[in-house]
Amino acid sequence: MPCSSSSRPSRTRAALVRVAVALSCAIALPVLASTPIKVTSKTPPDGPIRYTVKVTSKFYGNSQETRTLRSGDTDDFTWRTTPPGGAVPAAQSCPDYASLPLDANGAMVRQTQLRLAPIVAPDGTANVQVSFRAQAPRTGKSAAGAQCPEVIAHSEVLHFSMPTNGTAKTLTLSDGTQLSISAQR
Repeated sequence: MPCSSSSRPSRTRAALVRVAVALSCAIALPVLASTPIKVTSKTPPDGPIRYTVKVTSKFYGNSQETRTLRSGDTDDFTWRTTPPGGAVPAAQSCPDYASLPLDANGAMVRQTQLRLAPIVAPDGTANVQVSFRAQAPRTGKSAAGAQCPEVIAHSEVLHFSMPTNGTAKTLTLSDGTQLSISAQR
């Protein structure tokens, strides 16, 4: 009988230990659980957005490209195209020769550069800054005995708001060049 009387307190202790472990787990689990995930149907405003930029110009040609940007990023688009009638020869002695867009043969071609800088508001509206700069040769003329292209150039900065639902925003620059920009989430 001495065995049964000593096993009784052991069983009681074992049962108490089990109860204590169960209580400590019940208290600790909610503390260790992660916070619930909130699911929304909206895309975050800083998520990647596809911007399609289209340039239509009688001086600088037509160009189009689509790229993906996040809110606050900037992206530089550069297009070089051969003007009607071909590239115009340019001698190294021409004024501003180093800044001319040249092909592999050293002849001037058309170049359009555009910097797109969007910031998307929480309501999904993109506030955009566009910096436009373009150069094109018109014809050649003689300068100090060298053939130099007559350069047409334009530079303009625009600020505007647009939706990010794919609807295109069309802008006309002061020289008649048209920019069409659309943004799609």
